[in-house]
Amino acid sequence: MWSTAREISPGDTVVIWMTRDIIQPIVVTPGKDINNRFGYYKHSDLIGIPYGSKVGSRNGKGFVHVLRPTPELWTMALPHRTQILYLADIAFITSYLNIKRGSKVIEAGTGSGSFSHSVARTVGTSGHLWTYEFHEARANKAGEEFAQHGLNETVTLTHRNVCKDGFTIVDKADAVFLDLPAPWDAVEHARRALRKDKVTRICCFSPCIEQVLRTVSALNETGFVEITMYETLQRPHEVSQISLLPSVKEAAGKLKQSEQRREEKRLRQIAQNKAKFPAAGPGGSKRKRDEHVLVDEEDCLYSELAPQGGESSVVIDDNASACGSTKKLKTTDIASEDDKAMSALDDGVEYPGDLSHHISSCSATAGKMSVSKVITEVRGHTSYLTFASLLPIPTGAVIKEEPGVNIREEST
Repeated sequence: MWSTAREISPGDTVVIWMTRDIIQPIVVTPGKDINNRFGYYKHSDLIGIPYGSKVGSRNGKGFVHVLRPTPELWTMALPHRTQILYLADIAFITSYLNIKRGSKVIEAGTGSGSFSHSVARTVGTSGHLWTYEFHEARANKAGEEFAQHGLNETVTLTHRNVCKDGFTIVDKADAVFLDLPAPWDAVEHARRALRKDKVTRICCFSPCIEQVLRTVSALNETGFVEITMYETLQRPHEVSQISLLPSVKEAAGKLKQSEQRREEKRLRQIAQNKAKFPAAGPGGSKRKRDEHVLVDEEDCLYSELAPQGGESSVVIDDNASACGSTKKLKTTDIASEDDKAMSALDDGVEYPGDLSHHISSCSATAGKMSVSKVITEVRGHTSYLTFASLLPIPTGAVIKEEPGVNIREEST
C-alpha cells in the first residue's frame, strides 16, 4: 500500500500539502511540473528527497510540503467522483463493525474509494475486502487507483448490481457495509454472504430518514437483531489563552480601596464648596439654587457609565458654615466598574471590552489559562448509520427459506 521507502522515487504517489484546505495528490513523473499560487515546481526536484520535506518554489512565491499518502490524507485529497465518507464516519463504522486485521469485509458502493482505502489498511494482508460498484466508469477508475496504490492483493473490485445479482461470496464475510441508494434491496443478499458460525454485523449508510425506515423493516424481516441508528456530528474546538481572573480576596481589597478614594473625594468636594461659598452676612448674597457643585473628571466617568434608570439624591449639609443653607445635589444611581468586576466573579459572566480588561488587570501577577470554544462553521449532517447484528445458527439447526420468509429451526 503505497511506497514505504524513505525517499521519493519516480512513479510514487505523493500528497502535495499547500494549505489545510488545498491538498493535491500527484504521481511523480520526471518531465512534468506543478503550477499553483504558491509557485512553480518540477517533479524531478522531488525525486530523492525524504517524504515530509518542505520544498521551496523555483520562482520564490512560496513552498509546499511533500507527504507520504495515508488513508486519512487520501480522503482529504482524492478526486471526488461521488459523495465520500469522511474520517469521523469511517472510524465509527470500522469500530462498530469490529473490523480488524484479518477481517473479511464486503463493501457495496465503491464510489471514490475513501472507505475502501481505510478498510484495506485495517484488514491488512491477512484480511480481504470485496467491493462492488454499479457504475462502470467509476469502477474502472477505482480499479486503476487500487492497482497504482498496491492494493490488488487485499481488495477485489467487481462491477456488479448487488441489489439484483447479489454478492460473489457466500457465508464468508465478517461484516458488510452498504452505501447504496436502496440498501433494503441488498439486505437479503448480505445475509447470505455473512458467516453463520459467529456474530456478524452490517451497516447501511443512508442520507434520508425514509431510507432508514425501509432498511430497518428489511433488517427485521431478514432476521437481524440489535438494530440501531446513529448520526456522527463533529464539534471541533479552537483553543486560546486568556488572563486568569483575580481571587475574591484581591477583588474585595480593590473594592475597598475604591470606596475609600470615593469617600476622600466626597469630603474634598464638601470642603471646596465651603471655600467657594463663604459665610454671607446680612448684606451678603445667597447661593443660587440652580448652581452645580463642581465634580472632577472621575465623577464624569461614573456618570457616563450610569444606566438610564432612576436617580438618587445626595444631600450636602452645610450647617457648619455661616450660610446656613442646605444644598440638594442630583446624582445618578450607578455601579462602579469595580462593582461590575465583583459581580463578574460571583456570576461567572464574561464582560466584553474595557471591563474585561479591567477584570484581568486587577492582579499584577495574574497568569494565563487555556480555554476553548466551538468553531463557528462546522460540517453538519452527512448520513445516518444503521447497524444490525446477525446471530450464529445453532449447531444442527435447519434453515427453511421461502420467498420473503426466513425461518430458523433447531433439530431435535
